[in-house]
Amino acid sequence: MDTVSSSRARLVDLLWQLKQAHDQLGDQSEVRFIHFSKLLNDNVYRQEIIDRSAQSSIPAIRKLGQTLSMLNRDGELLHKRSSGHPAGIPLKLNPDIMETVGQQSGSSSQARHAYRQAGILAAIALLATCIALIAWQYAYLLRGETHVSGTLRGDVVWHANQTWVLDGLVFVDADSSLTVEPGTTIMAKPGSALIVTRGGQLYARGKAENPIVFTSGQPVGARRPGDWGGLVLLGNATVNRADATIEGLPESDTRGAFGGNDDSSSCGLIEYTRIEFAGYEFSKDNELNGLTLGGCGSGTIIRNVQVHRGLDDGIEIFGGTVNLKNTLITGAGDDSLDWDMGWRGQVQFLIIEQYPNSGDNGFEGDNSKTTPSAYPRSEPTFYNVTLISPRSRERFHRAMTIRHGSGGHFHNFIVQGFSGETIDIGGADSARLTDTGELSFGNMLINDIGARGLSWFDDEQMDRDDDKGFDERAFFMSSGNQISFGVNPGLPRAATSQRNPEFSPAVSSPARNGAARPPRGEFWDEAADYLGAIRPGSMSTWTDGWTAYPES
Repeated sequence: MDTVSSSRARLVDLLWQLKQAHDQLGDQSEVRFIHFSKLLNDNVYRQEIIDRSAQSSIPAIRKLGQTLSMLNRDGELLHKRSSGHPAGIPLKLNPDIMETVGQQSGSSSQARHAYRQAGILAAIALLATCIALIAWQYAYLLRGETHVSGTLRGDVVWHANQTWVLDGLVFVDADSSLTVEPGTTIMAKPGSALIVTRGGQLYARGKAENPIVFTSGQPVGARRPGDWGGLVLLGNATVNRADATIEGLPESDTRGAFGGNDDSSSCGLIEYTRIEFAGYEFSKDNELNGLTLGGCGSGTIIRNVQVHRGLDDGIEIFGGTVNLKNTLITGAGDDSLDWDMGWRGQVQFLIIEQYPNSGDNGFEGDNSKTTPSAYPRSEPTFYNVTLISPRSRERFHRAMTIRHGSGGHFHNFIVQGFSGETIDIGGADSARLTDTGELSFGNMLINDIGARGLSWFDDEQMDRDDDKGFDERAFFMSSGNQISFGVNPGLPRAATSQRNPEFSPAVSSPARNGAARPPRGEFWDEAADYLGAIRPGSMSTWTDGWTAYPES
């Protein structure tokens, strides 16, 4: 007998096939990484993925999408019922089928008997489906858990066939290394963090189709920003503070020390890695971040890294010369990217998405709060950056705050939707660097800023003047900077989505034009002749496949 349950079981099987097909295509797929649990439980998300798949240029995906379009007509899959069905499994029979059963029975008692039979078959089929789903979702338990605490010494490897659980502060000792295999999941108990001490190395090299994930150890659905302390790398590059120690650890703990005189040194490699729900607060104003880099040199590789829903900053950099490439920061609780103590790194292809109910600045750049003229001076160089905020009614979001003597060079930007202001130069020490050439901006599209979408800069008259009369409005609107205000960059509506964002501007976007050529050098992609972090009109992007946006 055909029932809705058998159709639903087939639907689940085809959805799993669809996810696998997209995952195998990797960068060739039109759809980014598919969240299977959300695919089963979120009707809107499921319909969106099916519709996009049905229009795919890949025949196998298109066929699956078209088949699923017919099966997904009732719009429900794993909804809950309060009735007494086993384990809360839904029992919903197609009324057309039951009408046919009733007609064939010839009597009400026969119809009731047929209904009971159908109900039993439906319950059995759906119970089997749910058992399979539970087995899939918790398969990692079969791989076993290994709890880690204390100090790691020697050359340690964390294999992907186990789930690793951080239990407290875990240190990678000096002259030691930790290698994390692609596809490994590292879960952290409350108050935990992974700290690579000065002289230690971390090699976390995931793959686009098999990323490494550092996440909360709380159950899915109960995870929150600040569940754990995040990832900390400490190195031997120069900083502008003597005896520097990392925030979040007691100053008496010498394992938190960083800085030296080797700007080409390496703290290791992090690639195709997600860091989620981090930023544990040890005490007031004493927090770790999603990713903290203290005194890391240019030999460090940070590439294809996402920091998601951190309680404090997404990434905070204290001095050094570490570079970032293909970096995504989503839903930071404070600043998305924060720097201090003389950071002089290079950044290309950076996306920051702030959420409406959290966060502060996209960038907060300092040199030294106590000695703004300290050397080496913070002076990072940025090309191809997209800064996005939903023009929140709940938070004052500023795209950039540059202050306390920080310099920097900011080119080929898209800045869209901040509720506060575009850029604030805080303090005369940073303002005067616009004359010396140590602080420069250019080649930007800026749109939809402030309460009405046209308030580019705050009024800093009288007691609001924090930069000794420096006029941001006059400086940034001068023609020499090649900065356009009020020009729509053509980002998709989903650019501010918290569930399935899309960051690629339309093919007709004005971001195609007006870019400065990136510098020459091994680090830079000189072909990035556009504004923003993604080439306008791109069907696939560097964020595809390995990023994710869980709410909890």
